[in-house]
Amino acid sequence: MSVLPTRHRTATVRGHEIAYREAGPADAPALLLLHGFPTSSHMFRDLIPLLADRYHLIAPDHLGFGRSSAPSADDFPYSFAELASLTAEFTEAVGLDRFALYVQDYGAPIGLRLALAHPERITAIVTQNGNAYEEGLGAEAWAPVLALIEERTPETEAPVRAIRSVDGIRWQYETGVPAEHRDLLSPDAWHHDAALMAREGQDGIQLALITDYGSNFALYPAFQEYFRTSRVPLLAVWGEGDEVFVPAGAEAFRRDLPDAEVHLLPTGHFALETHAPRIAELMDDFLTRRVR
Repeated sequence: MSVLPTRHRTATVRGHEIAYREAGPADAPALLLLHGFPTSSHMFRDLIPLLADRYHLIAPDHLGFGRSSAPSADDFPYSFAELASLTAEFTEAVGLDRFALYVQDYGAPIGLRLALAHPERITAIVTQNGNAYEEGLGAEAWAPVLALIEERTPETEAPVRAIRSVDGIRWQYETGVPAEHRDLLSPDAWHHDAALMAREGQDGIQLALITDYGSNFALYPAFQEYFRTSRVPLLAVWGEGDEVFVPAGAEAFRRDLPDAEVHLLPTGHFALETHAPRIAELMDDFLTRRVR
């Protein structure tokens, strides 16, 4: 099997440059890959080549992340509603009108808001540690974030800032990964993320978004109603050792989508770092049976 190249492109949305990775035939079934915090489309670097011979994959960097523009929090109203709206406009700019979603972490509320606004565009959802249920929230990991959401003060900001440090990001990559898989983790991944998170202006951007995360909780009932009414095909591939979004969040999808397919993998929050081939296999089988 030949490996098709991944192209690194940009699109302009509302005057902002949105960087994205693209691979695969333009007439193949489309997949929109939406990354989480604190990474970028870089998290899909191993997955994209595994699927590019039979799918059209597009993975943007959210505004403020990766190689996309990062206007300051004073110049852009960073919120999940705004990022979702920008993502919808991005899909129009690059000619995506029907696609399956792959969502992880921040990508979940962004992608699910897009699905609420444009349900006719969504052919399926693959959620990899992308949450839509209260029971999916790991209590210890979310405690400092919930404190910040309740009241933003210097005292509540400090522990959330630590999440963006090299050690804080490394914790997200390593936690829950069994010893036998630990050497599959590339330190390049968390150092890459940490370097981007250390850029000027990121403090304001990331605090604004984390403070706004409570708006996603308020939409959980709407997301769940969308699942029930749309019956969208859904595959949950979940790192079972994730302490941010715990396995109960994966199992909960079956409550609203009885036909949801759930696979718990022996890894953590960034499951693609250790299990990209397995996830690609599960995705291809699922999309072939349920969508194509």
